[in-house]
Amino acid sequence: MLVDSHCHLDLLDLVQNRDSLDAVLEAARHRGVGHFLCIGVSAKNAASVKTIAERYVDVDCSVGIHPLDLKNNKMPTFDWLLNELNHQRVVAIGETGLDYHYEPKTAKLQQVSFDMHLQAAKQTGKPVIVHTRNARADTLAMLREAALPQAGVLHCFTEDINMANAALDLGFYISMSGIVTFRNANALRNVARQIPADRLLVETDSPYLTPTPHRGKQNLPEYVRDVADYLAILRGESFERLAEQTTKNFKQIFPLAHLKPALV
Repeated sequence: MLVDSHCHLDLLDLVQNRDSLDAVLEAARHRGVGHFLCIGVSAKNAASVKTIAERYVDVDCSVGIHPLDLKNNKMPTFDWLLNELNHQRVVAIGETGLDYHYEPKTAKLQQVSFDMHLQAAKQTGKPVIVHTRNARADTLAMLREAALPQAGVLHCFTEDINMANAALDLGFYISMSGIVTFRNANALRNVARQIPADRLLVETDSPYLTPTPHRGKQNLPEYVRDVADYLAILRGESFERLAEQTTKNFKQIFPLAHLKPALV
C-alpha cells in the first residue's frame, strides 16, 4: 500500500476528471493508495483542507502559508497559526519555506513567515513540510538555526545531492514527485537513487506536476502509483518493498496521521 504524502485535494478541477472527490479518492484506492495528506497553502484554504480531512477517514491535512502566498506583505499571525494547528486532523505544518525563483522581492517576508512556522513546529512538536526553490543556502541555514527536535520533509525535491545530504543530516526526509519521471530530470534521478530507503517519501503534489505517462492531464492522487513504480525501477528494488518502506517512513515522520492498522 502507498501513501500520497503531499496532495492538494481542494485544488483539483473535479469537473475535468471525475466530478467528485469521492470518485477521485476511490480511483486512487483501487490503485493501492491507502492514505492521503492534504496540504495547506494559505489562510484561505485552511478550513477547506480540514473539512476534507474530517470527511474522509484516510485523509489527514496540514496547515500553513506557502511562500508564494505572501502577497501584498500580508501574513497571518503566530496565534492564528497555533489556533489552526490545534485540530486532531492537522498532523503537520506547512507547506512553508522559501521560493526565490518566483518571488525574490519578498525574500525577507518569506524568511519571517518560514521562521514563524519553524517556531510553531518547535512549540507544537508537529513536523514541518518545506518548499524550497532557488534558496538552498537560506533554507538550510534557517533549518539549522531552528534545530527542530522532530523530523520534517523537503517536499517535491528538485535540488542536488549536496542539499539532500545536508537535509538528511538535519533529520529531514526527502519526498519525490512526478518530476523524477520527466525527460529532462536526469540530475534528479541521480539524487533519487542515493536517498536512503528509510528517508524517502512519495507524493503527487496533485493537481500539479503530472508524472509520465500522464503528462498533459491534471495530476491525480492515483498517479502516486506511477511515481512509486518509476522510483522502484530506478532504485533497483521491488515496488512492494518501496511501497512498504515509504509508508513506514510516512508514519514515522507524521506520527499523528490516522493510518489504518494494515498500513502501519
